[in-house]
Amino acid sequence: MTFLWPEMLWLLLALPALVAMYVFVLRRKKKFALRYASLDIVKEAMGNGIGMRRHMPPLLFLLGLAVLILAIARPMATVLLPSQHEIVILAMDVSGSMRATDVEPNRLVAAQNAAKAFVAEVPESVRIGVVAFAGTATLAQAPTRNKEEIVAAIDRFQLQRATAIGSAILVSLATIFPNSGIDIATFTYPNDPKARAAAATSPDWKPVAPGSYNSAVVILLTDGQRTIGPDSIQAARFAADRGVRIYTVGIGTVAGETIGFEGWSMHVRLDEETLKTIADVTRGEYFYAGNAIDLKKIYETLRSRMVMETKKTEVTALFAAAAAALVVLSALLSLLWFNRIL
Repeated sequence: MTFLWPEMLWLLLALPALVAMYVFVLRRKKKFALRYASLDIVKEAMGNGIGMRRHMPPLLFLLGLAVLILAIARPMATVLLPSQHEIVILAMDVSGSMRATDVEPNRLVAAQNAAKAFVAEVPESVRIGVVAFAGTATLAQAPTRNKEEIVAAIDRFQLQRATAIGSAILVSLATIFPNSGIDIATFTYPNDPKARAAAATSPDWKPVAPGSYNSAVVILLTDGQRTIGPDSIQAARFAADRGVRIYTVGIGTVAGETIGFEGWSMHVRLDEETLKTIADVTRGEYFYAGNAIDLKKIYETLRSRMVMETKKTEVTALFAAAAAALVVLSALLSLLWFNRIL
């Protein structure tokens, strides 16, 4: 726990003085009581409390003051809070490598089934967009709360050649920030005069801290083997500058599999290093899906993080409420036991 105003904690030094004052009052009260011969008058002077009960209300009051001082210092704590994510972009690989059967029945079908299960459980307040990518990346479904449209977009996937992970990240960002002027050509052909001219006319923006944008996240599902398009890590750094987290899901096996299609064959394997780097750069997280069951568990984990997430936030109100409750309780007990407040 940290404090926004730690200098206010010096007020805690006043508590020992209050304890000393309380002890002084008790001793004086005893001396005053001994002046009387009647035991009834002595009992009345010293109060009706027995043992620790007589000290309980002042103790609760002192504790309430301590908690109140902590509240004044404005404490910060890491707690679970409802997610602020309004948009989730599912960027899903539809390249030929997703035909591999190292995840049953194959990578694509397993990914589609898990994605649809994820969509079904996401809160109604969250808009979901779908980006499909192979040699190029396209927005298959603009962010919407209509889950039937989202599922229909996922079911329409068709396998294509090549894998452009960088393009998928950029199209996802362009969807999240539609007026930002993000141009994939600027990253694909950085030395092209037209690309530089397009970049020069893009709206001005200042980089922010990675992971600081709380209104959208990207979930990138792929085997991680880029074959074409913008550099994946460069695109991830661009997302980090926008504050957007990317959660990467690696589907397949590290050993991979050799697949054939229309007279050609290729060995496809999971490139975990690239996916871990993308997640690290953007302050997201990498998940490994070795089979269909793992993939469903991953999406369940991601879904829970869309609902609740760990954040560092100010908890002054909680401390103030606890302090008020302790003070009120001390007063009530004192009235109940001794017919007075403290």
